[in-house]
Amino acid sequence: MTFAARPNPASIQPDGQTRTILADGMIDILRGPVSGPVIYASPHSGQVYTPEFLAASRLDPLTLRRSEDFCVDHLFAMAPALGAPLLRAHFPRAYLDVNRQPYELDQGMFDAPLPAHCNTRSPRVVGGLGTIARLVADGHEIYRQKLSFAEAEARIDQLYRPYHAALTGLLAQAKADYGHALLIDCHSMPSIGGHGEQDSGHRRPDFILGDRFGTSADPAIVQVIEDCLTAQGFRVVRNNPYAGGHCTSHYGRPRQDIHAVQIEINRALYMDERRMVLIPQAEQVRLGLENLIKALALWAQTLAPAL
Repeated sequence: MTFAARPNPASIQPDGQTRTILADGMIDILRGPVSGPVIYASPHSGQVYTPEFLAASRLDPLTLRRSEDFCVDHLFAMAPALGAPLLRAHFPRAYLDVNRQPYELDQGMFDAPLPAHCNTRSPRVVGGLGTIARLVADGHEIYRQKLSFAEAEARIDQLYRPYHAALTGLLAQAKADYGHALLIDCHSMPSIGGHGEQDSGHRRPDFILGDRFGTSADPAIVQVIEDCLTAQGFRVVRNNPYAGGHCTSHYGRPRQDIHAVQIEINRALYMDERRMVLIPQAEQVRLGLENLIKALALWAQTLAPAL
């Protein structure tokens, strides 16, 4: 599938960063004065809940926000100043999830049969978390009424396609300029495994690195990330229970010198999960991620050519 973006003119921010606005402000790209081959993306941190979406939902606003990767885009906000573009989605994950195939849709959510090209039986759809989710992260039903396929198509056309066009373009430009590219897909996770998950009821590690079990990135890259985080006292595991989603598997092509790693941050490290507010320890996490961004920038300069 070919995606096409229609970016608005880029604007220069007071801090010298360039902000490129897409999809009427629902997506943007931040760049610093210089950019390298590492791209950061925050697909699930959006907090723009339109009145129409709120009216269509049966949930109160706080419950509806349970699916957010709360403030992950802010935790990585220093990336552009350190030489790495940052792609941000401002629409909420509960409205549209770009870390899915474009048409992972639940037939039970719609008022008429879906077209044949829709994937209605993927594990993510069965779990209520397709491209347009049926449930928020804690299992509550989102919608009051069934949706039309036209509504789904509009969200995909207006938001999904521009997001992936932007990400495709960033990676292609990095590959053209440097001979390689690395996507860091930035996420957060509930601190305790949820009902039905393989780690149900158990405290999760501080970070989970997903590389699709070694297929989406060169192992040396994942080792750089793990070493940097563990050296700072964080507990890190790989691929369990999160091995990476659609973005990791779709864009990670190590044999073509395009690598992708998903990073999941334990929310208890930086936020009050019940009230959805930052806690003082968030600054320690931010500093840890700043060190990681610097380590990957150094990798890009010195180690990447040897891969």
